[in-house]
Amino acid sequence: MSLPMTTLEAFAAIPLAAVCCDQTFGKDEARVIREQLMGRTAFREMEPYAFGLLISGLLKRFREESWQGLIASAAPLLSPEQQEMAFALACQLIHCDRIVAPQEQQFLLVLAQQLQFTTTRAEQILEVCDLLNRDFVTDQPD
Repeated sequence: MSLPMTTLEAFAAIPLAAVCCDQTFGKDEARVIREQLMGRTAFREMEPYAFGLLISGLLKRFREESWQGLIASAAPLLSPEQQEMAFALACQLIHCDRIVAPQEQQFLLVLAQQLQFTTTRAEQILEVCDLLNRDFVTDQPD
């Protein structure tokens, strides 16, 4: 069994699980999740090395526990506001390529249940993410 998570790890675990739930975690996904997390107050002051260690540790836990175990460990550690932000961020990451695979749909359903969201609240957040990403272009030049 893994060590308990910190709140910071728990918040990062949910979007990380979102991008890994389809068993892929490529360079583009790593860049996007880093950008999204480093823009958050809790991560802004983090040194790049410390951030890398945090993500590496969560990836290790993901390999040991699967995304289901990762979100089950993380969800109870977050306040209701943090849960909504983490769910919205997970939705954002999944929807940003405008293709939501069946594994990603399943992930979002399980995550909403794990966070004990009402169906209405989960659908509201999903709808907003879908609207925000309707014309988003992922192939940006470097």
